[in-house]
Amino acid sequence: MPSPEPSSVLRSPKLWIGSGLIVAVVSILFALLYVGGNVNPKGNLRDLPIALVNSDRGADTGGKHLNLGDQVVSGIEKSAASNDSFSWQVVSREEADKRLGQGKVYGALVVPENFTATVAALSSPKPADAKRPTLTVLTNQSAGSIGSSMASQANQKAAHAASAQLGKELLNRAAAQKAQLAPASRLMLADPVNVEVADGHPLGSHSAMGLSAFYYALVLVVCGMLGANAIVSQVDTALGYLHTDFGPFRQRMPVRHTSRVRTLAVGTVLMLGLSVVMGSLVELATVGILDMDASHLGLLWLYSVGTIAAVGVSALALLAVFGTPGMLVSTIVFVAMAVPSSGATVPLEALPGFFRTLSEFEPLRQITGGMRSILYYDAQADAGLSRAWISMGIALVASVLFGFGVTRLYDRKGLHRIPRPDDAAAEPAGAADVAPATASA
Repeated sequence: MPSPEPSSVLRSPKLWIGSGLIVAVVSILFALLYVGGNVNPKGNLRDLPIALVNSDRGADTGGKHLNLGDQVVSGIEKSAASNDSFSWQVVSREEADKRLGQGKVYGALVVPENFTATVAALSSPKPADAKRPTLTVLTNQSAGSIGSSMASQANQKAAHAASAQLGKELLNRAAAQKAQLAPASRLMLADPVNVEVADGHPLGSHSAMGLSAFYYALVLVVCGMLGANAIVSQVDTALGYLHTDFGPFRQRMPVRHTSRVRTLAVGTVLMLGLSVVMGSLVELATVGILDMDASHLGLLWLYSVGTIAAVGVSALALLAVFGTPGMLVSTIVFVAMAVPSSGATVPLEALPGFFRTLSEFEPLRQITGGMRSILYYDAQADAGLSRAWISMGIALVASVLFGFGVTRLYDRKGLHRIPRPDDAAAEPAGAADVAPATASA
C-alpha cells in the first residue's frame, strides 16, 4: 500500500488544533502581558517615591522668625494627603543624594537655605531689584526614564503651586502696606519663585539614558534561555536522540541509552562551562566594542556569567521536565512575564497590582536591579545588588532540585525517552505499538 502524500497532514484536525492552540496561547499571553503592563501607567500610579528637602534656615521679618520652606513642605504634604500617586519623603539633602544614588527615589524637590530671606527681599522698597528665590527639581534617569519624568512633572507642579501661593501672600502684604507697585513688580510678585531642573544623579553619555542596565540584563536572560535550548539540542544530537541537518545532508549518531538525570547533568555541566564564554563575549561586545559606560568590570563579568548560568540551568530544568512545551514555558517565564514586571521602563509603582506581585519573584526585575547597582550606583549592596545575588542563588538551587527531582522520578518509573530492549519485554500488550512512534520522535 503506497504511503500517503506528505501534504495530507494538512487535512489532520489534530495538527491544526494543536498548532492553533500553541500560537493562540502565545499571542494572547504576550498581548495581555506586554500591553497590559504598560497601557495606563498614570492610572496605575501608586506611591512613586520622591524626596522632599527643606534646607531653608528661615529669616527674621516683621519682628518674628519665619521659615517659608516649612510652608512649602506642609503645603505639598497637605496636597499629597488626597493623592496617593506620589510618596513624598521629607529628608535632608544628604539623605536625598544618597537615595538618588541608590535609585530609591525618582527625583527630589529642594528648598534652598536662603529661600525665606530671598522671598522677604521681594517686599523691599525696590522689589524689582531683588533676586528671585529658587526651588530646584532634581531628576534621576538612573532609576528609570519614565519614573524620573513623572517625578519631575510632579515636582514642577508642586513648585509652581507653592510659587502661586507665595505670590498671593506677597501681593496681599503689598496691598496692606498700600505700596505702589509697577506692573513689572506686580507680575514678579504674582509668581515669584524660579523653578530650576537639574540632574540629581548624572549618568554617562553611553548609558542609554538610564536603560543600559535593562538592555544588558535582558541580553543575559536571552543568552541563558536560548543557550539552554541550543544545549538541549546539541546534547540530544550527541546522544543519538535527534538528527542534525547541514543543508541537504543529515547526520544521526548512534543512540546512547542513558537516564534523564544523566542527560540533564550533561546539559548542566555544559551550560555552566559555556556561561563563562557567553558572559565574557557579552561584556566584550558591550563595553569593549560599543563603549558602554561601565565600571567594576571584574564584578560585571562575574555577574554576567552567574546570571547566564542561573537562567540557563533554570531553562534546562524546565525543558527536562516538560519536554518540548518547556520552550514555551521558558519564554513565558523569562520574557513574557519578566519584561513588563521588570520595572525597567515603566516603574513598578505605575504597574497594575498583578505585575507588582510578579516583580517580587520574576528574574528580570532582580537581575536589572543588580545591574543598575553595578553600572550606576558604584556596586552598592543595598542598591539592589544583594537582592539580585540572593534571588539568583535561590533560583539556581530551586531549579536544580526541581529538574533533578522530577527527572529522577521519571527514571524510577521507567519513563525513558526511548524504550530499551529490556523494557519492551516487560511492556503490557498493546504498549509496544507506541514505541516506534516515540523512537522516531
